[in-house]
Amino acid sequence: MTATARADRLAQRLQELCRDVRRDEPLRRHTTFRIGGPADVLVVPRSTEELRAVARWLYTSGEPFVVLGRGSNVLISDRGVRGVVVKVGGALDRVRWDGARVVAEAGAGLPRLSLRAGRRGLAGLEFAAGIPGSVGGGVAMNAGAHGHSLQEVVRRVHVVTPHGDRAWRADEMGFGYRTSRLHHEAAVVVEVEMELEPAASEEVLDRTTRWLQHRGATQPVRLPSSGCVFRNPPGDAAGRLVELAGAKGLREGGVEVSTLHGNYVVNTGGGRAEDVLRLVDRVREHVRRAFGVELELEVQLVGEF
Repeated sequence: MTATARADRLAQRLQELCRDVRRDEPLRRHTTFRIGGPADVLVVPRSTEELRAVARWLYTSGEPFVVLGRGSNVLISDRGVRGVVVKVGGALDRVRWDGARVVAEAGAGLPRLSLRAGRRGLAGLEFAAGIPGSVGGGVAMNAGAHGHSLQEVVRRVHVVTPHGDRAWRADEMGFGYRTSRLHHEAAVVVEVEMELEPAASEEVLDRTTRWLQHRGATQPVRLPSSGCVFRNPPGDAAGRLVELAGAKGLREGGVEVSTLHGNYVVNTGGGRAEDVLRLVDRVREHVRRAFGVELELEVQLVGEF
């Protein structure tokens, strides 16, 4: 069977479980970097029931697949992704509120969730107002900013695994700096339970506004990017090292190191994944020569590299 015929059969089977299944969908449409080739099959569940059904079938059938949230913190190959990509996006953004307890579907956007919590007089998610990702993706990488991260508020994560549905407590999540057990264990996040703190709404929203203003003044929010490219070395900041090494403003093709923040690579127009990787290698070499530090990627590489 040819690769095309196999992908067609996959798409037909998945359409029995999910209404929105697309062949050869350009993934640049689904990433904050606006970079990425086509997915053989893109599945976009419109409910948690569809998401669970798709994940269960993929695990049972043994078909390899990639889960994509709102498309931040990823660099997708120009050649795209072979097989199935499951997009957990804005259709899965329902949130249930019960006092200080919040249950958010995996596709809920962190910025909107943060602001909604603030308006309800709930503190603990202010740091997430400037993180352009989803709850599911944020939990997977323990997203954070301003010295805070999601592990502070997460209480339980509902997932589908190859062994069935599970509800992992926060102490079972293996949270660390920009990581969790989801980085090395197969599971699809469906819902996340969080516990916030009651507080004066005005105070929460004021803190949120100040942090958003700081982000707007120090990060390139108007150009497509993946977010921070490198992990911060212990006791230091990758952006500081990049700046001191003289690598801000370096360019490759349609991408450049932001002149505003050294840990951002921005797409100035027509950028490709191969441009980003060449630029990343150049930046690493600058920092290695200047400080003897080997910068590690924070952005996740997805697809055929």
